Amino acid sequence: MSSNPVTRRGTAFAAALMSASLLLTACGSDGDGTGDKAAAGTSGDKSAETRSVKAENGTVEIPAAPRRIVTIGNTNLPFIDLGGKPVGVTEVSDAELAVLPKEQKTAYEAAEVVGSSGGDVDLEKLAALKPDLILVQFHTNDWDKVGKRLESIAPTVLWGLDTEWKAFAGEIAEAGNVTDELGRQKTEFEKKVAQIKKTYGKTIDDTKFVDVSRGDWSDPGTFYIADIGCSEIARDDIGLDLPAAAEGKDPLAYESLPFEQIGELSTYDVITYPVDAEGRPTEPFVPVTRTNTWKALPTVTSGRALGVFCPGNNSYGPVNRYLDSLDGALAALAGKL
Repeated sequence: MSSNPVTRRGTAFAAALMSASLLLTACGSDGDGTGDKAAAGTSGDKSAETRSVKAENGTVEIPAAPRRIVTIGNTNLPFIDLGGKPVGVTEVSDAELAVLPKEQKTAYEAAEVVGSSGGDVDLEKLAALKPDLILVQFHTNDWDKVGKRLESIAPTVLWGLDTEWKAFAGEIAEAGNVTDELGRQKTEFEKKVAQIKKTYGKTIDDTKFVDVSRGDWSDPGTFYIADIGCSEIARDDIGLDLPAAAEGKDPLAYESLPFEQIGELSTYDVITYPVDAEGRPTEPFVPVTRTNTWKALPTVTSGRALGVFCPGNNSYGPVNRYLDSLDGALAALAGKL
């Protein structure tokens, strides 16, 4: 993701808001092409060495078992989350690195940084890595700037920013040949969702929630109601009654609300807000918690304002960690409603 906060927010919002997904299919291979022959494209049955995938940039012929993968833009962390070890990456923020599991942070830091997550990629440095596959998700303006040159270096698979996160994770796994880990994570996700619904069914059905947040891009003295990102997962997969924008309208999260409107949150039964891995309010949200209006909210004084940790929402690993945090938050409501 871009190191520019505004760009990062726009990218995350666009990816979460839309639900369109790309169709990624394997052709002419049973998926078991491995070893140097498959990776390097040496002589032999070509159908056993390569496969075709349909992506935003058309049909792309890629190695059946790619070995030297470069990830650009939003593909960095999902590929690593799935167990991938890229040889080249683009920049991610310190905040994103800070919440990665140790082994994933190590995998990221072992890769060569080839530039920012936009179109400012050092193409010479990228080419020197001799990649056999490039995975890309960023703004179309960036693709217009460097897309054709990326394709001249190695087979390049592009995802649009409107790709729904589950489809995105699945298609990265297929292209990057890391489907085993995807299957494990997806099964874990489904089990967690089912368990939360079973354990907290009455709370979910009878409670009016609101998810509020604030980013490092937010104007001073403002916050927003989060209806995309992890809160979208809570609403769509878990079934929490959370505010959402009307169909066809911009997400509520796009609107900055002044601190003077914090008192209006008292109309909800439960408030959720962002915390770090240790359960502390995230740094951008701290100013909200310091206001007298927040401290005086009945929801806050009664212990029904709950911190929830969201390390990411574009692949199964971080979403599963979010579900664990949400599970704990819902458990804390016992006897408070």
